[in-house]
Amino acid sequence: MFFVSLVMSVQSPIFAPYAASMGASGVLIGVMLSIAAFANLTGNLIAGPLSDRFGKKGFIALSLFLSGCLFLGHALVSDSTSLLVVRTLNGLSLAFLIPSALALLSGYAKNSHQQGKNIAIMGILGTIASIIAPIIGGQLGAQIGYANTYYVIGTSLLLTALYTARFLKEKQSIIRVNHEQQLGFRQVLQMPSLQMVFLTAFAVMYIHGVIIYEVPYLTVEQGLSTATTGVLFSFMGVGTFASSVLFFINRFDPTKRMLFGLFGMALSIFTILNALVALPLSLFLLGFFLGVMMPAMATAITNAVSSEGHGRAFGIMSAVNSLGMITSSFITGATRDVISPYFVAFLIGMVVLILVGYARLKLANPTSSKMLQRY
Repeated sequence: MFFVSLVMSVQSPIFAPYAASMGASGVLIGVMLSIAAFANLTGNLIAGPLSDRFGKKGFIALSLFLSGCLFLGHALVSDSTSLLVVRTLNGLSLAFLIPSALALLSGYAKNSHQQGKNIAIMGILGTIASIIAPIIGGQLGAQIGYANTYYVIGTSLLLTALYTARFLKEKQSIIRVNHEQQLGFRQVLQMPSLQMVFLTAFAVMYIHGVIIYEVPYLTVEQGLSTATTGVLFSFMGVGTFASSVLFFINRFDPTKRMLFGLFGMALSIFTILNALVALPLSLFLLGFFLGVMMPAMATAITNAVSSEGHGRAFGIMSAVNSLGMITSSFITGATRDVISPYFVAFLIGMVVLILVGYARLKLANPTSSKMLQRY
């Protein structure tokens, strides 16, 4: 996952200017991001049950191999329509990766504490990659061009796929169960504790999607170099790393961590909206609270669902993440000339915070919540 995060994050500062150089408008760039996320969402719903039934390693290796080939395709396209097609196919190919990887990682642990620690360590490694990669991507885009950068990304993913196929071990046994015994999508979606996680994940990815869209677009609107936007993304990665190394945070209730992190992300977006502090500091704070959120959501899922259902639960969570990116990219691309995307992100974050806070109060004290409803 470190290699994947490193390679995938290299493209973060270059995709928007690369698409714009092919004549794509701001709306079309939003559509590209949305459709890719929609393809990822569709695949996530398929990936979860299949990884539970047939194992995780094969899906991880296959996703990496297909994605590597499609990133090479990014470098070969000559117009925005072709870029849209390869972007969509790439979103579908990556759908099996994250649910399978998280489910496999949780299978290495003997208890929920180890699961939380493993996920936190993965978050640290991913964060280190997210600090380094945007700088590398920005420099590569400026020095060798966008197309050649995608050649580097595709080749690196193919090498990672070979590494995965050779060295990754399937520690968790493949469990085959009858359909009557399986934890279905409906059962997962009806669990109140998971509903809070999924709702929070949507808000987090909506906010993150606004940043992914708006920061690289600075290179288009203000004539900045991709190296500059790469450095800006790295501030966000440094913030995530700062919170990820605070292992004592994992001892707190994951729902409390989710509420704290979402509140912090909303405030960070508010500082960007009103230019209260410098953009690098706002991105650092946003990354810090994102680092609090991600392991908390993953731990909440592993605590609520048995190991046999981890693939399905993480698949739904990945689908919700994709839905947040879809909504964010589409709304931002379509309305950014009318209303600030940062304001919409702040509003969504605060509304979800209120809903999740009320849901937790309702679960923690059903009697009090009934009294509140009566009044």
